[in-house]
Amino acid sequence: MDPCSFVRVLVGNLALKIPVASRPARSGVHPSSTPCYCLISLNNLPYQTATLPLLPPDAVDSAAPESSVAAAFHLSREDLERLAGKSIFVGRAKLRIAIYTGRRGTTCGLNSGRLLGKVKIPLDLKTVDGKAVVYYSGWASVGKSSKGSSAQLHLTVKSELDPRFVFEFGGEPECSPQVFQIQGNLRQPVFTCKFSCRNPAGDRNARSRSLPTEIGSGRNWLKAFGSERERLVRERKGWSVTVHDLSGSPVAMASMVTPFVASPGTDRVSRSNPGAWLILRPGDGTWKPWGRLEAWRERGGGGSGTCDALGYRFELLPDVTTMTQTAVGISLAESAISISKGGRFSIDLTTASAGRTWSPAGSPGTSGDFGYCLWPFSAFRGFVMSSTVGGERRTASRPSVEVGVQHVGCAEDAAAFVALAAAIDLSVDACRLFSAKLRKELQPQVDAGDGGFL
Repeated sequence: MDPCSFVRVLVGNLALKIPVASRPARSGVHPSSTPCYCLISLNNLPYQTATLPLLPPDAVDSAAPESSVAAAFHLSREDLERLAGKSIFVGRAKLRIAIYTGRRGTTCGLNSGRLLGKVKIPLDLKTVDGKAVVYYSGWASVGKSSKGSSAQLHLTVKSELDPRFVFEFGGEPECSPQVFQIQGNLRQPVFTCKFSCRNPAGDRNARSRSLPTEIGSGRNWLKAFGSERERLVRERKGWSVTVHDLSGSPVAMASMVTPFVASPGTDRVSRSNPGAWLILRPGDGTWKPWGRLEAWRERGGGGSGTCDALGYRFELLPDVTTMTQTAVGISLAESAISISKGGRFSIDLTTASAGRTWSPAGSPGTSGDFGYCLWPFSAFRGFVMSSTVGGERRTASRPSVEVGVQHVGCAEDAAAFVALAAAIDLSVDACRLFSAKLRKELQPQVDAGDGGFL
């Protein structure tokens, strides 16, 4: 099947020039000596924040800075149709940039910086079909111009095609569902998932049989049994999801290799002691590590200031056949998601600031965007993948996964991202408070089944 149509709108080459005449009242220091930042939004999509490099007040207007991508908005075909506005009551899409002087932060819910002005750029999204479009490149007045004394913002706004493969779980990962590839209204099964939960009780029973049973030791045996049972309910381990192709061959696996354990004196998994998954791919007759996902529960990090959040960190692991044994993984994503409402897990290096310059994709200038020889996984740049994550309040979680076409060369490539999506979704349950009860699908089974990996 063909990939789905996606477009990304990129904003970059930002620079701010503030003439001396624009000195704000009650300020003893020219704004060019203070930090500046901006909030960038596209219609009703969530805004993004970026720093603003400052140019000297006497810099010529023809100066064209080259800097990193400051913001990226990813739009599906449905988003484009909605933003383009087929109704006469819907206007064209507009990019809005609000410029602030001062340090970032909020006070009582309001930005602590001083608003310097705004810039609006109209976007005709109907023109993006099949080609890249540059909407604006140059200087723009910030706010209303006053005899040429207003501040000026340099920016480049363009859109480019970003096709993606879209997959959707047919049910919750712990229910061993099918996985479908989505293209428009078409749904085609491409994978099946097998969830497995190794039974810690089997290990416990084996240890119990080895304990001394002579007369007089009954009380000690009961004490040992009780402490062991208490320890077992304070950790979650042995979970795995194996992804198979339609022929039944395993093509990827997500395996819980570090148990999710409650921190001492609490009923939660802490950041200092996270649980971890390995994402594995088949190779040379065995499973080879491809990535590592760590997850934990954060207090008050769910966006509202009171709800808990699922903190996560994903790193790509080196191929030991091509790199030294001491090579460490490269962190590709680290963020948090509301653990009650859920959210979106994303690996997006479009705005990564590792020396990247504004260059057309595929041009000679992009070969060292992340530092030649310093970025061993330079193929992972731009948008990589994203997946929906259901929260604890969900009635059913069917993750939807998007993967950039440049990262999928075979079924195993896509399956690895599907396994990663299953792992981050299951981490919500793994990080559930230990005072709460897990669903029966996540309870240890008497028969461990296949797919376990510890």
